[in-house]
Amino acid sequence: MKICVLSDIHFKYAPKDAFDRENTTTALAFLKQAVGKYDLMVLNGDIFDLWFDWKFTIIKQYFPVLHRLASIREHGCRIVLISGNHDFWFNDFFRNYLDMKVYDDTFSLKADGKKMLFTHGDLHTVNDLRYKFFRRLIRLKGSKTLFSLLHPDFALRLGARLSRSSRFRQMSSMLQSKKSAGLEGYAEYMVRKKDYDIVCLGHSHRPSINVLPDGIYANSGDWTRHHSYLEITAGEVALKHYHIKETQDAANIKEARPAGDAFNAEPQPAELPNHRSEGSR
Repeated sequence: MKICVLSDIHFKYAPKDAFDRENTTTALAFLKQAVGKYDLMVLNGDIFDLWFDWKFTIIKQYFPVLHRLASIREHGCRIVLISGNHDFWFNDFFRNYLDMKVYDDTFSLKADGKKMLFTHGDLHTVNDLRYKFFRRLIRLKGSKTLFSLLHPDFALRLGARLSRSSRFRQMSSMLQSKKSAGLEGYAEYMVRKKDYDIVCLGHSHRPSINVLPDGIYANSGDWTRHHSYLEITAGEVALKHYHIKETQDAANIKEARPAGDAFNAEPQPAELPNHRSEGSR
């Protein structure tokens, strides 16, 4: 079995600047070339920076992404979607219209003689008690119901302000190390005590493969900086990075990033890239 694991793409329905647009273009190009390549694709949280599907409404700016996922599914690849800390209000759209399996927290699998666990990881940091309280509050059924009653335009603007996503959000190296240490500790526990051979997480935006005494902890990284993903082929895990010929290096992009996380951009549809991909390196 060949498995692709992606996390922390943070597709934005309203890209704020050239960095966001470039990341979207790169991720869409990757999904295009992924058609027909995998038996299973695990979307391990924070694929969308914000998601909600109302009873009769979805966010049209996500159409290019949904189109890519539909094509992957139609070519025989199973797709599993796991909630992250930005995309968790899933109703019936992915299940009923894209034939995807949706999990709130974890997905486990036995294949090729390996017991594997996939989860985003936001529950397993050690330095974010405020977020964990907010997570419990925002996932209450009542919170979801109230959000569904808002007009989508207003709801999305409110949701964008609540989102803490930003690859430019400052975090000290000590806090970042603690965050990563919590994920590593969880993976070690699941390998040692629950007999998993492979534990795949995201959330930290730090791509890595750590060989443990009894198994492997793999982090798929992110698509806001690293454009990284995991491939598991016949039970063997590899960390890969993707780039396309036309992708500019972030240092060459002249457009300045707005300070902070202020949301003032008008929604623009992401473009379906026409250029040919160079593949993974």
